[in-house]
Amino acid sequence: MRGWFRLTAGLLAVVLGALWTVLGLGYVEGSALTDRRIWAVIGPAVVLIGLVALWYGMRARRR
Repeated sequence: MRGWFRLTAGLLAVVLGALWTVLGLGYVEGSALTDRRIWAVIGPAVVLIGLVALWYGMRARRR
């Protein structure tokens, strides 16, 4: 059960982090986060956390 949660949370973090990065860099218009450089920094950090969660989730599922 833990493996599924980690995989789901990791995938969600990767998607949100990528979205925040794109918004922070100004590639998507029409948001309060657009062109805010802080989101261009937070986004990749969240992506890395998501990738770590995915890795741990895959390890838990192999056992």
